[in-house]
Amino acid sequence: MSCPTCQVPVHTQFASSDLVGPIVEGGLDPASDPAWAESGAKSPAEYARWAGHLCGMTCLRMALGADAPSLFALRDGALEYGAYTEDGDGEIRGLVYAPFATYVREKHGLEATVHRHLAPAEILDLLDEGRFVMASVHYAIRHPRRPAPGRGGHLVLLTSRTADGTGVHFHNPSGTSAATRAAELPTAAFERFFAGRGVSLRATGGAAPGADTATGAGPGA
Repeated sequence: MSCPTCQVPVHTQFASSDLVGPIVEGGLDPASDPAWAESGAKSPAEYARWAGHLCGMTCLRMALGADAPSLFALRDGALEYGAYTEDGDGEIRGLVYAPFATYVREKHGLEATVHRHLAPAEILDLLDEGRFVMASVHYAIRHPRRPAPGRGGHLVLLTSRTADGTGVHFHNPSGTSAATRAAELPTAAFERFFAGRGVSLRATGGAAPGADTATGAGPGA
């Protein structure tokens, strides 16, 4: 499945896209996902512990296109660069933008720019430059008609402007339906969920990929 204006794969951070809703909204144990091994995790337990934190790696995987490594292979690379950390209690922290940007530049050949302060209008400019934007939003963006309960904590991949030029197309790693996994919103509606920060990506040479110590997001569910 692709967004209307660009050939970008749509992936979810849980291996079975039809189980995203039951997992993130119904309390289903991710370890029961029958497709867990497709993620590259070593065990159902590792998959269940990490998948909810990998919205950023899912965005990267979509940006890298059809030949991207598995989700957990990308996680392993991000761990090596310190883009995820674990505290003394084993709690997972991240995604941390600055080491993530270094990781994708050095290992995947993408231009990566951290935007600690990013206005919606600047997102449109970045998209016009041929960049993708990993934007920090509240996970409730999959229910845009409801009041926004907050901003930030989850990452989505913005891929292009809408046809009228005033909104954005984006891919949501925790979308619970086809329409929320490859979605579009007017800029004003998107802004209600947007934390005003993110990372833009572009393939070296200028073409869009795939066709801070600031923490970007925690669990993506």
